[in-house]
Amino acid sequence: MVETMEWGRNIRAYRKLKGFTQQDFAKEIHVSVSLLGEIERGIRHPDEELINRICACLQVSKQDMMQL
Repeated sequence: MVETMEWGRNIRAYRKLKGFTQQDFAKEIHVSVSLLGEIERGIRHPDEELINRICACLQVSKQDMMQL
């Protein structure tokens, strides 16, 4: 659960840093805004495929995503 919370916080931080709204970012990574919100709040953990799409869209490595 802690890892899920870290992923969510870091995804939100990088998303904001890159200037994406939740709606725009959800569209870019092909998920619903509600799913993205759940991930960012640490309620749901993104699967490996979604993590890869998120990192690619934000131009951030998985390692960097976990070290924010």
